[in-house]
Amino acid sequence: MSSAALPTVGARFRLRDGRWLGYAEYGDPAGRPIFSFHGNPGSRLTRNPNIALLARLGARLIAVERPGYGLSDFKVGRAVLDWPDDVAELADGLGIARFAVVGGSGGGPYTLACAHQLPQRLTAVVVISSPCPLTVPGVTTGMSRQNRFSFLLGRYLPWPLLRRLYDMQAGLLAQQPEALLDRLAGTLAPSDRAVLARPEVRAVLREGVAEAFRQGGRGLAWDTHLLARPWGFRLQNIAAPVHLWHGARDVLAPVGMGRYLARSLPHCDATFLSDEGHLLVYAHWEEILAQLIA
Repeated sequence: MSSAALPTVGARFRLRDGRWLGYAEYGDPAGRPIFSFHGNPGSRLTRNPNIALLARLGARLIAVERPGYGLSDFKVGRAVLDWPDDVAELADGLGIARFAVVGGSGGGPYTLACAHQLPQRLTAVVVISSPCPLTVPGVTTGMSRQNRFSFLLGRYLPWPLLRRLYDMQAGLLAQQPEALLDRLAGTLAPSDRAVLARPEVRAVLREGVAEAFRQGGRGLAWDTHLLARPWGFRLQNIAAPVHLWHGARDVLAPVGMGRYLARSLPHCDATFLSDEGHLLVYAHWEEILAQLIA
């Protein structure tokens, strides 16, 4: 990889409302632009360790942090549908007219929000291991007890208490991100545990989690609060084509969620993998990138 393709990991962009938006760039700076949205928790440092693949395929990956994570200022009262405005403003600031979007896990709903709001600007849309609206009956069947409990707290706990709870967790996890990865591994499918055992994957996840809590737990707390409630738009109104990837052994966003998304999106190309879990992106990154730059 040439020096021109080395990552820029600590960039910030000033939005019109005065907030800073944190982001990182990976791959080919002259490549096809892809905006990437991290899961919960995550940050601009959450990435696939195979950075060289981006440069080889001619892709420019821009990993953007949602408000309250990493270098992005918290935004009081934000909604899921506020995110496309931030993304569009950043794209304008970077001189990018059209771009692809991809989001994994908790970044999936924000990817779909961009598909809803910005269809004319998008060249491709990919969602990976994404939850669907939790208000749909039965979609949490097969979800880990820990994840289900988190969403219950997000839906019913008053915001001051929810924020305090997540701030307490953030203080510990920012110092010991391995503890979160170890706890997570105990609940996941065998394929996911194998992914987490790979040193290069564990290293980037550890780095991404630690950075997610730079400001405390507000970002994750508000994400949990938002995704546990109606998202503010109908999946059936998304006109943009969406590529969907989901593992049948996913216990964080069970496969029923992926099947609901595939049924509800008017133009969905869905790939369901019988032996994969939540972390399928690490095994299928090249195929996913091919969809994003096609």
